[in-house]
Amino acid sequence: MAPQGLNYRVDITLTFGPDGPAFVPHPAPQTAPARERGRAWYRGDSHLHTVHSDGRRTPEQLVADARAAGLDFIVSTDHNTSSSQLIWGDHAVDDLLILNGEEVTTRSGHWPAIGLPAGTWIDWRYRAADPRDFRRFTDQVHRAGGLVTAAHPFANCFGCTYEFAYELADLVEVWNGPWTQDDEASVIHWDGLLRGGRFIPAIGDSDAHNPDQRVALPHTVVLADRLRRQELLAGLKAGRSWLAESASVQLDFTASGGGASAGIGERLAAGTGTPVTVKAVVAGVPGTTVTFLDQLGPEHTEPIGDSGAATVTWTTYPRYSRWVRVEVRRPSGGPNTTVPNAMVAMSNPIFLGAGD
Repeated sequence: MAPQGLNYRVDITLTFGPDGPAFVPHPAPQTAPARERGRAWYRGDSHLHTVHSDGRRTPEQLVADARAAGLDFIVSTDHNTSSSQLIWGDHAVDDLLILNGEEVTTRSGHWPAIGLPAGTWIDWRYRAADPRDFRRFTDQVHRAGGLVTAAHPFANCFGCTYEFAYELADLVEVWNGPWTQDDEASVIHWDGLLRGGRFIPAIGDSDAHNPDQRVALPHTVVLADRLRRQELLAGLKAGRSWLAESASVQLDFTASGGGASAGIGERLAAGTGTPVTVKAVVAGVPGTTVTFLDQLGPEHTEPIGDSGAATVTWTTYPRYSRWVRVEVRRPSGGPNTTVPNAMVAMSNPIFLGAGD
């Protein structure tokens, strides 16, 4: 901001449009019955754009590409506008749930508000130096039943780097679009928060704007009681989720010991001396490596052959590992990226021990 200020003038002219019926809002339906499977893992991309902001896809094109990518749900997150939230019913289908959102786009970073009631607008006119305003609007999102995402924390576009308080966010978008070095930085930072005792679940989204940007690269697979807004958001907020490069990638990740077992985002309350077997069952990931990590870093790595399918196990104890998570990486890189050791899938942690 220039300290001397700026003299300016704004002229606004409003004119009536053509005669015709008044606009009637038509939000998306709250169900997608052809994809409803009860308690199951659902694939969704929660950061997407259309022509209602700076995207090049029409809503109809976005729906078509999401269906082709094998998604169960999407969240529309146009920049600083709620206009598309009122027309998704015109493009809805019974095999894709469409949720509302807004990518709140400030000069101190972007934070998608996802799972909003149709017609909800969140203000963007503040910066990280105004923490009370940020809390005011994150509180608005939470009152509306939505979640706050810290988007692409280390993106190198102007104003994109997330500078706000992480403790007010419900999710951290650690993987945004094709794998790049800023995604690597995001995972390292998120892992540091986790190692320091602050668990904010990871999420991955394509942030697709244009037809040449692939919807669902990546996306998040969430365990929910059913394919509805409230249940999907509950699964995401609890960290019952993992991130995938495409719908062909499969991952089942569990920990068992002392006669009990736990899945992603859950706690295995085993005693400190109880052996715990960590198991990852993967498919659709040829030419990759599977790595188990805990708060001490990478603990066990195995290569996956040309079949792309394997079961990988490792044994630890709660006295050594407070939590475990899994990464699947491709040393040769990934789609639309030249960065080696690209992420193919990663999980949120499974926690071990009695806890605090």
